[in-house]
This record gives sequence, C-alpha cells and structure tokens, in this order.
Amino acid sequence: MKSKNEVIHTGKLLKYLLIGLIVFLALICLYNGSSFAPTLPRTDDVVLDDNSDPVIGSFVRKRDYFDDLFEDQEHNPEVPKSIPVCDMRYSELIPCLDRNLIYQLKLKPNLTLMEHYERHCPPPERRYNCLIPPPIGYKIPIRWPASRDEVWKANIPHTHLAQEKSDQNWMIVDGDKIKFPGGGTHFHYGADKYITSLAGMLKIPDEKLNNGGKIRNVIDVGCGVASFGAYLLPLNVIAMSLAPNDVHENQIQFALERGIPSTLGVLGTKRLPYPSRSFELAHCSRCRIDWLQRDGILLLELDRLLRPGGYFVYSSPEAYAHDVENRRIWNSMYDLLRRICWRVISRRDQTVVWAKPLSNSCYLKREPGTQPPLCSADDDPDATWNVLMKACITPYSAKMHKRKGSGLEAWPLRLTVAPPRLEEIGVSPDEFKKDTSIWYYRVIEYWKQMKSVMQKNSIRNVMDMNSNLGGFAAALKDKDVWVMNVSPVNASSRLKIIYDRGLIGTVHDWCESFSTYPRTYDLLHAWRVFSDIEARGCSSEDLLIEMDRMLRPDSYVIIRDKSSVTNHVTKFLTALRWDGWSVEVEPRTDALSLSEERVLIAKKKMRKDDSAT
Repeated sequence: MKSKNEVIHTGKLLKYLLIGLIVFLALICLYNGSSFAPTLPRTDDVVLDDNSDPVIGSFVRKRDYFDDLFEDQEHNPEVPKSIPVCDMRYSELIPCLDRNLIYQLKLKPNLTLMEHYERHCPPPERRYNCLIPPPIGYKIPIRWPASRDEVWKANIPHTHLAQEKSDQNWMIVDGDKIKFPGGGTHFHYGADKYITSLAGMLKIPDEKLNNGGKIRNVIDVGCGVASFGAYLLPLNVIAMSLAPNDVHENQIQFALERGIPSTLGVLGTKRLPYPSRSFELAHCSRCRIDWLQRDGILLLELDRLLRPGGYFVYSSPEAYAHDVENRRIWNSMYDLLRRICWRVISRRDQTVVWAKPLSNSCYLKREPGTQPPLCSADDDPDATWNVLMKACITPYSAKMHKRKGSGLEAWPLRLTVAPPRLEEIGVSPDEFKKDTSIWYYRVIEYWKQMKSVMQKNSIRNVMDMNSNLGGFAAALKDKDVWVMNVSPVNASSRLKIIYDRGLIGTVHDWCESFSTYPRTYDLLHAWRVFSDIEARGCSSEDLLIEMDRMLRPDSYVIIRDKSSVTNHVTKFLTALRWDGWSVEVEPRTDALSLSEERVLIAKKKMRKDDSAT
C-alpha cells in the first residue's frame, strides 16, 4: 500500500507530465502553421516579417482541413478574413524558376546544358502560402497601346538593362518611366526597319513579313524585351517571345508589362511546351545559343516546331564574320543543316535565312547512316511536358508529306476554318464549328457582366487556363488583347489546334506554379480548371494563391465551373482581396455546359496596403 507522500508525489508527477504534453502539442501546432488549431489568422493586414518562412507561413492550406472547415460557412465562422502577405523580397517570386530553391534543395543541375533555367518546382511542404506583394510605389500599368513604348519604373524597378544595353536602344530610363525605342542587339535602329528588311530578303510583295497571312506564328528565342515581337503585331503576326530569367532576368517581365506576348523558357534539355509544326518562322538575333552542341539537338528542336517550308532567321556574327573561329562555326552549322535538309534561301549583311523542306522526300534520299537519324515511328512529336529533347529529325505524317505543306488557310481565315489536324484528336469539323459559336456567345455574356466596371483598354494580357480548341481566344479576335492559351497536361494534344488557328499557347500542369512573373495578366479565365485539379487530388487553395500571383491589381478572374466550386471560391474573395467587385450568375445552357454550372467573375483590388513594408 502506497504512503500518502507517495500518492502526492505521483500526482504532482502526472500533473507536470500533463502540462509538458500540452506545451509540447502547442509548440507542434505553432511549428506547423497551426494546422491542428481550430482558427485561422483574422487580421486584415497580415504580413510575414523578414524572419518568417514564406513556404510554411501561417495560412493553412491543407486540403482536408479546408474541405471540412468551409463545408458550411453559415455554421462555421472560421472563414479567413485575410491571407498573409509575403515579405517584400518575394515580390518577383516565380516558384518553379526560383534558383534559390535549387540551392536549398541541393539539386545539381548541369549549368552547361542550362538545366538551372528549367523548371524545378518546390515540393508541397515548401510551397509558399502567402500573397505576393507588389513593389513599393506600384501603379496600375500604362494601358495598351501606349505601354508598348513605356512602362512605370516603379512597377519593375530594375534599370541594369538600360545601362548594359545603352548602345543598343533596348530601353531608356526617363524620370519615373522606362521607355523602349524599339531597338535590339542586332537592330539598334528599330525592329520595324529590321522586319521590313527580312521581308525583302524573302522577296515578299510589299515587304510585309506576314506574306498575305501565310506567316502568322513566329517563335523568337532569346527575345530580349520582345521588341521584335512588338513590331510584328501591326502586321497581324504573333510571336511567342521566349527567354530565360538569366543575367537579363527581367527581360520577359518588361515584355509582359509592355503588353507583348511572351513567356519564360529556355532551350535546355527538355522540349519546349509547344506541339510540332506550330510556327512558320523561328528567329534568333544574337541569341547566344550554341546550336552545335549535342549533335545539333537544339536545332532539331526548332525543326520539330517549324511547319513545312518554315524559315529560320539567324542574325549572328557566324553568318558574316570572316575570322577563323566564326568561319569554323558557320561551316559546321551549314553542314549540319544540310544533313537535316534545310537550305539557305537568302543571305544579306549579318543575316541568313534557312528554309525547311516541304515534304519527306529529302530525308528519304539521304545516304544510309546519315546523322542525325529520323525519329522512330513510336515517338510522339507533340508530347512535350517534361519530355527530353531528342537528337533526331521529326518526319512529316503521310498526309502532310503528300500535301507538301501544312494545309492551313492564310490568316485570318485560319482562325475559323477547321484545320486538318482536327482528325488527329477525334474532333469533327462540325464539332469545331459548334465550339467556336458557343464561345462567341459566352464571351459576349462575360463582357456584358463586366461592362459596368471595366474601363477602356484595361484588359490586354489574357490567359485562358483551359483553352480546349481555342474558342475563347477566337471570340476575342476583335478586341485589342492577346491570349495565352493553356492546355492542361491531360488535354495537351489539343494545343496543336490552337496553333493551327493562328493563336499561341503552352502546356501546363495546374497542380504546379506557372512560368511567369507576378502581376502579368489582366484577365484569367478558368473553365473547369478547379474541377480538374480537384479530381487529380490537387489543392484548389494553392491554385487560388497562384492565380493571385499572376493577376495584376484592378484585374479580373472568370471562373466557370460547377456550383460547388464557385461557392467554395466565393468564400475566399475577401481574403484574396478579390472583392473589389464580383458577380455570380447561372449561365444559359449550351452543348458544353455542366449540370449546375455557374459563372463567378471577380475583380482584384488595388489597395494602398498591398505592399509589404
């Protein structure tokens, strides 16, 4: 039998153990961002300070927790009134192109192959869960078309390119603005004059590079601030202006701020996220790419992307310099391109233009064993998401070989005429026509809803997050906007139709962050996107924070999905600061409608306290 003192001692010991356990559990809750706690931050202006980890933060985003928490808002008052704002040092964060993450995760990319400029996304436990702040002094961007020539310096407070490229007329700092005279490394005196000279080299009538609508889609690799693409737009030619966030890390940010179609990307080890036969012309002006590396694999990637008879415009010292090293590079490049059946069709001053063959005939006449080989029959040239480049020639399909061309109409007719490759994805011309008509009327309804709050020229950069056949973008043809059409990974085969219509786009997995700078789009259109990622087990809250990162203040989201999705998103509008204006409607039923489909349109606020200080 225990003595009284032993009982008291045992009781005290149990008491201390219980207190210790409570403290221990409380510390665990704090460490995990209160993911076991019953409440969320409720202050209106939560900012993560310099010592906070933006990856862990304090905003709960665990999917199961959110589903339970917001099942019924009326009976559960725990809906967050705010989401933490990231520290100012993350104002230009691109989560999947964050080189700091590469160092933190101790990855070892091959720098020679540019792997450090390719996508490396944070694992779920390291994803940021706070809102990206704009820089101090941020202003609503200058509207298109004036933005082509000038932007607010406060919005992209980087002037090193103006200093480094001062002799090339890339950009000039002028007071509180940065101006773009239209120059480039190769065309100091203006992209417009350079473009006219290229048309002359190709002997195009009237020296207009669009060639009567036959040249519509261009890819510009190593594009700088995208002035080449900017001056193609008046010719109804649209360029996918491409560059990495390298030593000129803000070049694409400037391009998007200007309202010019562009994206971050690199010719590294993986295929670019575009289908085969997408472009009539590829352009490299002093792009500083070693085209001879790895048996010419980068030139073979361009070959995959170019349409039959497509052009490669190359402006570089190798094309004209006569020193020993440049002659060696030129001779090697000429020999390689001869073996892949490209031919020089024009050479003038510092520029040379090659053309691809129209059919497979040249490939079939090559000597046995000629390198590079043809790609195997089981290679899918349109598979691009996380697919390694291949050092082989992509031959044309039997139908394209027989046709000796792409079979596409000239622009703008190609926008609405059913393209030949529709049959590859099992869509009939009638279905294509019906889809185009449905989206025409849907867009009319969208604009009617936004008419009362949308200012003139307030929308320029648009993203369709699930582009399907491109009907949404086609319906915007007469508006002064451009659209980044995104084909989700599970529907990537449809991106070829986007390009065949004379539009541009990319493949993406919406369970990950998109390769763009913060504050680069004026309108995001999400049709069934949330339903799709939820079916794949991904977080809708992560996607909302990512959409906020891409969206400029005073801009819009259109979410078209089942009612359970729009109801869920509506509960986050205040926390996301998307409550500047919103409307939710039940759209009229059409052939693409879901059961219980709703449309939610919301406007992101421009607030003085958006910047973390």
